[in-house]
Amino acid sequence: MTTMTRTVLVTGAAGFIGSHLVDSLLDKRMKVIGIDNLSAGKEDFLADAKLNDRFEFHVLDLLKDDLTELLRGVDTVYHLAANPDVRSGSTDTRPHFDQNVLATYLLLESCRKARVPKFIFASTSTVYGEVDVMPTPEDYGPLLPISIYGASKLACEAIVSAYSHQYGMRSVIFRFANVVGPRSTHNVLHDFIRKLHENPQELEILGAAPGTSKSYIHVSDTVNGIMTGSEKAEGLVEVYNIGSRDWTFVKDIANIVVDKMGLKGTKFKWTGGVNGGGWVGDVRKMLLSSKKLEKIGWVPELTSSEAVELATMDILSE
Repeated sequence: MTTMTRTVLVTGAAGFIGSHLVDSLLDKRMKVIGIDNLSAGKEDFLADAKLNDRFEFHVLDLLKDDLTELLRGVDTVYHLAANPDVRSGSTDTRPHFDQNVLATYLLLESCRKARVPKFIFASTSTVYGEVDVMPTPEDYGPLLPISIYGASKLACEAIVSAYSHQYGMRSVIFRFANVVGPRSTHNVLHDFIRKLHENPQELEILGAAPGTSKSYIHVSDTVNGIMTGSEKAEGLVEVYNIGSRDWTFVKDIANIVVDKMGLKGTKFKWTGGVNGGGWVGDVRKMLLSSKKLEKIGWVPELTSSEAVELATMDILSE
């Protein structure tokens, strides 16, 4: 008796998290169709995947290309494509709505027409906004994001839920803490390392000491969480947080980067920031409760600091 190979499709397949997810899905013996417009992703991230005969890659744009025919026969869509620049929404609002909200709607329409049974959506901790309950559970509310990015992702969550209820498409929504690790192209670690290469004596840091306090999760833990939740979710619409069990301050991250770069005597220059955060729309404190996902078998292997340390060494070794 032979077992039919499941076919899944990943948007944002050449991106940071997407490329790691592609590798994991291929390890599970699935046939994987990767989609990316390469505006943020890098085809080099798929070098190993392209050696696998169960992988095919298409350079397509969700805003321009109809995926309906490509989606026929697909078991699950993992939607990770999005505008990844959280801070850009304070100066240019349109990309978040086009690349997040509109792109998600158009993809869901194609899934509806192709009768795709399952939809996995990558969301974010920023949908919660500034909260008064930490660790923050999935049923916290009301959800009042303070950034355009967070608002666009929350809008996507609502659209995903509506399509599930109206058309019977099962969906799983994952709200990520700050994800770090190999193949990342921009985050606080890249920013600090770049600045310290330019001036090892002084590091300018947005905000006021000790900075914001947030959970950081390694991409390996993140992908394991996605795999666990997408396989074991039972409801029509399920929402899972994915984050470490602790948080770390920006000052601690700066110290880790300085240490891993082997620098001595580096001084920190704090800019003051906005309302205690680093920029307009920057959440000051974030710690997610991942108990719901842990109850079905997922456990983060790394703490926030361990994730930051490992990610820093990955960047420095590139």
